[in-house]
Amino acid sequence: MGALVIVATPIGNLGDLSPRAVEELAKADAIACEDTRRTRKLLSHAGVKAPTLLTVNDHSEARQVRAVLSRLERGERVVVVTDAGTPGISDPGERLVAAATAAEIDVEVVPGPSAAIAALVVSGLATGRFVFEGFLPRRGSGRTARIDALRTEERTTILYEAPHRVRRTVAELAEALGALRRVAIVRELTKVHEEIWRGTLGGAVTHLEAAEPRGEYVLVVGGASPAAEASSEEVTDALRSRLAAGTDKKTATAEVAKELRVSKRKVYEIATRL
Repeated sequence: MGALVIVATPIGNLGDLSPRAVEELAKADAIACEDTRRTRKLLSHAGVKAPTLLTVNDHSEARQVRAVLSRLERGERVVVVTDAGTPGISDPGERLVAAATAAEIDVEVVPGPSAAIAALVVSGLATGRFVFEGFLPRRGSGRTARIDALRTEERTTILYEAPHRVRRTVAELAEALGALRRVAIVRELTKVHEEIWRGTLGGAVTHLEAAEPRGEYVLVVGGASPAAEASSEEVTDALRSRLAAGTDKKTATAEVAKELRVSKRKVYEIATRL
């Protein structure tokens, strides 16, 4: 068996390409990449002769899985890279890794740049506990639900956004989470025009109106303040209201637990007594 090797590549500054990454690129029998042109430039910078390049992007990853597995089963080392950063993080790679592990083929990783982690550590916000949301759905109930969930999320949240959507996203976050929620807007990390803006969501709306957004954005949003736990009386009243309206016990328990941010176990015990 061969090995699937996940290799992180620079998110801007080519000087961030590690010696081990160069070594793996040089040893590869094939490289699965998002854009062959960008990967050829990276290989040229590293002084590596290009092996077989396979286009594996958002549109082709699913149908390329079988071809990559065939190479791995023949004993080849296939390196996976994306245009920038660590494959599999809001970029192609996840399906290839899942298929390789399911086939009991070795998967190795050469860690390195990640826009999410880089933005988090320079944000000035809490780093002890965080959640990665990636790109929000562009529209519909899925987008609304994801933003709504952030109202009570106490961990720092990391999101990616494209320049032509960042104003809308920040405005919707400000409306849903409150204008005073802390945020860091990180743009063009490690590049010439790197920019890190820190403030509130309300201030971020104004900041983004000042100039046309350019480059890829990472939004690091501060967590919600911990809410005081609801009393047993509040839980009881909320349950009675739903049960009286005809909601079944299981559904009522789940709804009250979510609304009041109380454990389902506690709500279920009260519901059982009722």
